[in-house]
Amino acid sequence: MPTSTLDDLAGFVRRHPRLFVLTGAGVSTESGIPDYRDANGDWKRTPPVTYQAFMGSEATRQRYWARSMIGWRVMGRAQPGPAHRALARMEQAGRVQLLLTQNVDGLHDAAGSRRTSDLHGRIDTVRCMACEARSPRAQLQERLLAANPAWAALSASVAPDGDADLEHEDFSRFAVPPCLQCGGLLKPDVVFFGESVPRERVQAAMAAVQASDAVLVAGSSLMVYSGFRFVQAAAAAGKPIAAINLGRTRADDLLALKVALPCGPALGAMVDTLAQPQPL
Repeated sequence: MPTSTLDDLAGFVRRHPRLFVLTGAGVSTESGIPDYRDANGDWKRTPPVTYQAFMGSEATRQRYWARSMIGWRVMGRAQPGPAHRALARMEQAGRVQLLLTQNVDGLHDAAGSRRTSDLHGRIDTVRCMACEARSPRAQLQERLLAANPAWAALSASVAPDGDADLEHEDFSRFAVPPCLQCGGLLKPDVVFFGESVPRERVQAAMAAVQASDAVLVAGSSLMVYSGFRFVQAAAAAGKPIAAINLGRTRADDLLALKVALPCGPALGAMVDTLAQPQPL
């Protein structure tokens, strides 16, 4: 698997005009949202809370929402970075069959991409696990702050996906507001570890893989199977795969080329190259 140049990447995109694009945390780090894994694909920190722990333990929910209340200060204000803007330009040029993101930050939509699918849902929406009502995360933030005014002054370092490294606190008195519709348990409208991606979302993405000419992975180690399976499906169908990622990916032995650069500069330079007239 060759480590390639930006010219190689631009050539790959020119040869394959209908791309299935799969993005991960590396496209959002320049927006101030940390990633989970190191260059070897290993966890940098404790893995995220599981669905089973969140649903089964009030103490886990108190800890989750307390940390989320602090972390939302960064997540709720994050703006699209160079990688998001470059991929939106690619779509506007008619080169994207589907952009499937493993991220939950909504920044591809904010950058102007429209042919998108949020594989793991969106952190800016809250779901009631009893009545299925959806509501804005920003609305819940106001309720969390009102119910826990003493916590509002706390600060903590930023963690991935709206989390914060709030440690050594007694979370037992943290008040978690219930659903305004039915009083049920609220959960971010994202797919937690241990939870299944909705079947129809997977099926639609698989259909897009089959309708594409090739796959471009940007900013993902592909260590989570929910994203890796689309690359496996592309390889099984004989479709070429390129990746932009710093460090190892789970699909390194399936790649036609790999660019080991940060996503923002790499995608921005590649899109600029594609916009230039080609010599006759």
